[in-house]
Amino acid sequence: MSAPVRIFVPCDAAALSVGAETVAQAIAETAARRGLAVDIVRNGSRGMLWLEPLIEVETAAGRMAYGPVTSSDVDALFDAGFLDGKPHALAHGPTDQMEWLKRQQRLTFARVGVTDPLSLRDYRQHGGFKGLARALELDGAAIVEEVRVSGLRGRGGAGFPTGIKWQTVREAVAERKYIVCNADEGDSGTFADRMLMEGDPFLLIEGMVIAGLAVGATRGYIYLRSEYPHALRTLTSAIEIAEHAGILGPSVLGSAHRFDIEVRLGAGAYICGEETSLLESLEGKRGIVRAKPPLPAIAGLFGMPTVVNNVLSLAAVPWIMAHGGKAYADYGMGRSRGTLPVQLAGNIRRGGLIELAFGASLRTLIEDFGGGTRSGRPLRAVQVGGPLGAYLTTAELDTPLDYEALGAISAMLGHGGIVVFDDSVDMARQARFAFEFCARESCGKCTPCRIGSVRGVELMDRIIAGHERDRNLAVLDDLNRLMTEASLCAMGGLTPLPVMSALRGFAEDFRRPAPAANAAE
Repeated sequence: MSAPVRIFVPCDAAALSVGAETVAQAIAETAARRGLAVDIVRNGSRGMLWLEPLIEVETAAGRMAYGPVTSSDVDALFDAGFLDGKPHALAHGPTDQMEWLKRQQRLTFARVGVTDPLSLRDYRQHGGFKGLARALELDGAAIVEEVRVSGLRGRGGAGFPTGIKWQTVREAVAERKYIVCNADEGDSGTFADRMLMEGDPFLLIEGMVIAGLAVGATRGYIYLRSEYPHALRTLTSAIEIAEHAGILGPSVLGSAHRFDIEVRLGAGAYICGEETSLLESLEGKRGIVRAKPPLPAIAGLFGMPTVVNNVLSLAAVPWIMAHGGKAYADYGMGRSRGTLPVQLAGNIRRGGLIELAFGASLRTLIEDFGGGTRSGRPLRAVQVGGPLGAYLTTAELDTPLDYEALGAISAMLGHGGIVVFDDSVDMARQARFAFEFCARESCGKCTPCRIGSVRGVELMDRIIAGHERDRNLAVLDDLNRLMTEASLCAMGGLTPLPVMSALRGFAEDFRRPAPAANAAE
């Protein structure tokens, strides 16, 4: 009897949202009805979201891709011989030869979409735990030095050098230290953290254990947003598997080192993406920003030295330890080293996740990878860095994705989210949204953010209505400066960034004719 044909159907939330579960069921039922032996593997997403559900079949010539597949397509696929990788209207040939993937440098996302996320065997066969094994051969100082040499910077937004943060925690004297993973991914147009946690959870676990070895921490927490139920299930299962395998617990891979991980759910507050607010929430308190100093690296969770890193920062560490910090630093440009998982969203034909070395231009990402706007209308604006990121014009599309290059044009990289808008967008209303978002999500601790955002909404309403525009625009400029300079954290401090960029690049939208009054009035 021949071995079952392996068919890969994503269990990623994006694929599930467009019918991957019913497709998996249809494949199983059709194969059973036809007496064909198949082994359905639930993998992560490759990141080509416009092709989801993307089904792959393992053949002698490699894995063959078909998508987007619906349950009604399944019979025709079997008829066409897709179990042997035969042609079909939905066929894309060998998955690893698809241009979208071939042009990337996938280090962090090398396994996502390739393996069964909860198979330790798969993880090890594709290089998993090599970084941890090497880390166990070194002392903490050597691990920190390897990370420092790599040039890894925080992938959550601030871009702070990871090696310096780890060194600070390592040198701090305390009875306990903690590793906290910030998985409260809340920026618009971002989904890389979710994809990795659902598609390669052992990578995050490995990165957190290495961080613990580096700084002398024995416990880690993953602070996960409550809107990610699939990631929660996958992480919970992966942690249990790792505990049973001796990767977590009192003796990491048989060593004298202990490390435990616990997942904690947030309550959907955007402000808890800010590290000190996150720590307050982890301690069971209201998520309110702490004044700094002291820094979390000195007095963080429960007052103890704490490493707070984003999912993608921690997930980059195993590759760095397995291949060396210098090998990682060979990717990228300037002070932005390694690779960045970029997320393309908004009005885009081919949205998804692209991992490239720092330095690729926005134009390359939007036009070559993204294929331009989904509407077919001319592109007008691009927001980089989440809801508090700057809006860039088409004249700025050749800016490389680099912390300093974007900073030079008063923009920021953030978590690598890129949201595309066509020429139908009203940028004055987008500026209003920035204030509205801040008013809704502010923790309320500082006056510039709490009150300034509300006044900003009111100002934008007057400007859009055409009421004393010049005077209100002058007040708006004043408000932007006040919030930028006086807010306690980045929530209020960065809210003016999208507003000012919209004013700078799309000034005409702030002087459009006022909407006509209601005829009944």
